[in-house]
Formats: sequence, C-alpha cells, structure tokens
Amino acid sequence: MCGIAGWVSFERDLTRYREVAERMTRTMEKRGPDAEGLWLDRRAAMGHRRLSIIDLEGGRQPMLADEDGRTLACLVYTGEVYNFQELRRELEGLGHAFRTRSDTEVVLRAYLQWGEALTARLNGMYAFAVWDARAERLLLVRDRMGVKPLYYYQTADGVLFGSEPKAILAHPEAQRRVSADGLREMLDLVKTPEAAVFAGMREVRPGQTITVDRAGLRKHRYWQLEAREHADDLPKTIRTVRDLLDDIVERQIIADVPLCTLLSGGLDSSVITALAAKSMRRQGKGTVRSFSVDFVKHGMEFEADYLRGSPDAPFVHDLAAFAGTDHREIVLESRELADPALRAAVLGAQDLPPAYWGDMLPSLYKLFEAIRAQSTVALSGESADEVFGGYRWFHDAAAVAADTFPWLAGQSGAFFDGQSLIAPELLGELDMAGFRRDSYEQALADVPRLASDSPTERRMREISHMHLTRFVQALLDRKDRMSMAVGLEVRVPFCDHRLVEYVFNAPWSMKTFDGREKSLLRAAGRDVLPDSIVQRVKSPYPATQDPAYEQALRAGLGRVLDDASSPALPLLDKAAAWKLLDKPFGKTSTSPERAGLEMALGVNEWLLHHQVTLDL
Repeated sequence: MCGIAGWVSFERDLTRYREVAERMTRTMEKRGPDAEGLWLDRRAAMGHRRLSIIDLEGGRQPMLADEDGRTLACLVYTGEVYNFQELRRELEGLGHAFRTRSDTEVVLRAYLQWGEALTARLNGMYAFAVWDARAERLLLVRDRMGVKPLYYYQTADGVLFGSEPKAILAHPEAQRRVSADGLREMLDLVKTPEAAVFAGMREVRPGQTITVDRAGLRKHRYWQLEAREHADDLPKTIRTVRDLLDDIVERQIIADVPLCTLLSGGLDSSVITALAAKSMRRQGKGTVRSFSVDFVKHGMEFEADYLRGSPDAPFVHDLAAFAGTDHREIVLESRELADPALRAAVLGAQDLPPAYWGDMLPSLYKLFEAIRAQSTVALSGESADEVFGGYRWFHDAAAVAADTFPWLAGQSGAFFDGQSLIAPELLGELDMAGFRRDSYEQALADVPRLASDSPTERRMREISHMHLTRFVQALLDRKDRMSMAVGLEVRVPFCDHRLVEYVFNAPWSMKTFDGREKSLLRAAGRDVLPDSIVQRVKSPYPATQDPAYEQALRAGLGRVLDDASSPALPLLDKAAAWKLLDKPFGKTSTSPERAGLEMALGVNEWLLHHQVTLDL
C-alpha cells in the first residue's frame, strides 16, 4: 500500500517545478514510509510514497516502461492486485519480459498490452495513474468498490491528483475553499459519488476511469452493480459463497511482510480469521496472528444500547481458541482518546472533521498504531454488513419503509446526527432537508432493477445498493485514513467484486433464510466457527462508554464557546451548546449530543489549523 500524487500540465515544462511536485508527494509520507520516488517529464510529474508489501526491492516506483531508450509509460500505483500472478503468466505468454516480482510491474505491462481495457482483468483494491508518454495522456483508475481513494482537481491547463486531498492542496493552485455544496456533504452522511468537500476537487468514482489529454477530461464507468436473475438454489448459493470466500482469502494472505487479521468476535471478522488460519496452515505458513481492541473496564461496565448488545471480548477469546490463532488484545484507555495531539493526528489523516464516528476514529488510530508495531498487513471483516445485510436497520420495518437512507432513519439516525449543534439558520440556508432528499432520490435512481422482483425484493435491492454505493464508502474511507496514517495496509476480502456481485443478486429471502441477519454468511462459515459466534447478534465496532470521554468533549466545547475568536462560533447554535453543557453526563455512545459535540469540536479545529475558507 502506498500514496500517490501527480500533476499534468499541457502548457508548462514541469521539469522546472520539482519543488512543488516534491511537496505534493511528501504529504503522502505516512501512507508510504519506506521509500519516496518522483519522475518528471515536460508534461507530467508523478510522485510516489511506498509501503513495501510484495517484492520489497523490485517494486520501487514510479515505474517506467522503456523501449529503445524511449519512455513509453510511467505508473504510480497504490493497492494490491490479487490475481497478478495469473496476469503475469498471461502477459509472459504474449511476449512481455519482467524485471521484478511485483504486482506493480504486472499492472504497467497490462496497460501496455490492453490499454484502458486492463481494468476488466484486475481483481483487487487499487488506485493508480498511468502517464502514457507516447500519447501525452493520463489515465486515473480506481478499484470497483472504492477501497482505495483517489482525488483529482482540474486546472486551466491540466489536472492534479492524489490519494488524499492533502496531496492536491499542497499545490499552490488548489485552494482550501469549501462552498455550500461541500459543507452539505460534510454535515450529512450521504456520500455523493464523485463529490469532494473542497471546491474544485472531485473523487474518482469506484469502478471509474478518468482520462486527461489535450482534448480535455473524460469519464468512463468500467464497472457497476447490475441486476441479474439468481438461478442457484439455497444449498448451491451457500456453497458458492463459501467457495468464493476460500478463494478470496487464499489470494489475500499473500505478502512478503508480517500479516494478521482484525478480530472483533463478530461473524464477519471471525469468518475471515478462521479461513485465514485454515489457509495458512494448509500452505505451511504457520499460525495467523489476530488482534482485537477493548477498553479498560469495558467488559465489567458494558451497557447494551440500540446498536451494541454485548461486549466483544468473550467472543474474541472463543474464536481465537477455536481457530488456533496467535491472539493479541490491544486495551485502550478511554481518556487517551480525547487527547488533543491524538485528535489532531486523526484530523490530519482525515483532512475533514471526524464527526460521525466519534471516538471510533481515535481508537482505530491507536489500534492500528499498535498493530503496525508487529505487522504490516491486516485482513478485515469490513463491508460484510453491506454485502450480506447485517445492520439492524436492514431488519427494522420502520427504517426499511422510511423515505430516506435507512441508516439515517429512526434510532439509528441519532448515531450519525452531526447537526445537533449547528445553527438552525445555517441549516436552513443550506436546505439540509432538501439536500438529503435529493441525495436519496439520486441514490434510488441509480439502482438497477428486475421486473420479476416482488415489492419486498425490490425494496431490499434498493437498500442493499444504497449501502454498497453510499454507506460503505464512508466506512472504507474511515478504515483507509486511520490505517494508512500509521503505515498499515488493511485488506477487505468482503469487497471482492465477484462476491459482491453474486450476493447482491441473491434474493433477500435467501439472505434471511434462517430468520436472522447475514444468513448466507453464517451458513457458509458455520463449520469453521464456534457456536457462540454462530449465534451472536451483530454488534458494531466498540465505542467507549466511559463518561470521562464525554467530559473531555464537553470541556473542549466550553473552551470553544468561551473564546470569541473560535472560528466555528458563527456556525454553531450557541444556546443549544450551552444547554448541552448543563445536562447530566451519560454513558451512551449513540446520542445526537455526542455526535454534535464531535462535529462542533472537529469543525473548530479544522478551521483553526487547516487554513480552510468557507464560501457561504
């Protein structure tokens, strides 16, 4: 895993702008702590920061393809292509000679062989840029599910690009301005495809390519979910899901550095951990390491709420013992999560206020930091809920029937309500209700449909599609920023497009055939799991319930309100904020008050330390 940055200009000689290109590339240092590379041509500057995973010596970038002393193409690439060994053999059969063992060179040679059509052949998580020196053309590519991020910013004579907004914002022509549209995106969890918060910046859509040459910028969707008739019966569907998972995990445990799994004790991470342990033993690779997170006293003082019915630790121990993993528990102190230096690191990694996820972001950062000290690659159970229908609101009749995104309906909506302390006048000016309505209607319009779907199947297809194209993007972004901020590569087996396509088209009646959530996944992994995991009800990533964390947030809000120079004050409902500070402390981690506190503090720090200008 790595970080990329670049600049294409059709009017300037970029060999004279090395300092600017270096500045852009070095913003990606934490994503790629092992090496830095920069290649300059008259029309293109390609920068790369490397986290070495495969072929530690041979995979250096930017990587060039030459012929008779002439550069044909230059590639900067981040991610992993899991079928690179098969592609390499195919390319060798077509006459290509390889100098390294890396998947990077396979992607470069695949471009030379098939051009933009290479995207149909790739299986993996990736974001990359190819400068075709022969045609003076840039190609930007993002993986099908959007596991790896990629942004771009058009200039008067070309384009800037980078793995994160900060790479683009390091260029003097990219302004740190946020318009009303950007602020709407920031304040609501709807994740409009291609939209970025900063004015002038766009995000390459999952499954999309962007081509830039002298004729301009062109977009192409090379992949999107399609509605297809599901012909398999239930036993065959379960077998197919298991066969896919076996193949996916087998491919994703390939690495030349220490590998581990993230284990929460839930169904998703337990299946991945158990299959990884089984595969590694079969290949003679030893015992898989697993890591979990908990809070000091969390198990003793845990209180169930709408989202979380049980603590993780007992289930983690059951799976680790059953699968025979080398397990390590990372225990966090809740008070540390409010540490200003840690929150500043999280904000720096996000480039945006870390509003919706609250203490989960600093705790993820600390967890990944601890894991990185012992491992470089981790497998995660992320995205199984979107693929198999695991969230509580999938099974809540009111949320399913609501005329909005189901994760923003009813009790679940309180968890993501970052607007509770925003000034009502501002929310009215932004027309946040209209924005959410328009976003929802756009999401519905994107859903592929089958005429044969019953009303129930039609609605659940809509909800599944919204999760796979909107909600999952926010989660993948969260995971990517926190892991890459400490140089840890996190792989997401459940985002393999073959599995996503297959399960998306399985009827909802199959996905809930046993009257539970994620029925297909439970059945497919039952033989490698202890009964306690098989029977456990979905519980999300843990959040601290220690009142000390909320107390620290309130103290921070008090300082913001007391300082007349606080940049967030004009955006806040000050009366509501003061009223909140007078309320009794509570343990709940899913209240609008907690989310509102996070948003208010995050926005203030963002405006104060990131030189952001609001155009409202």
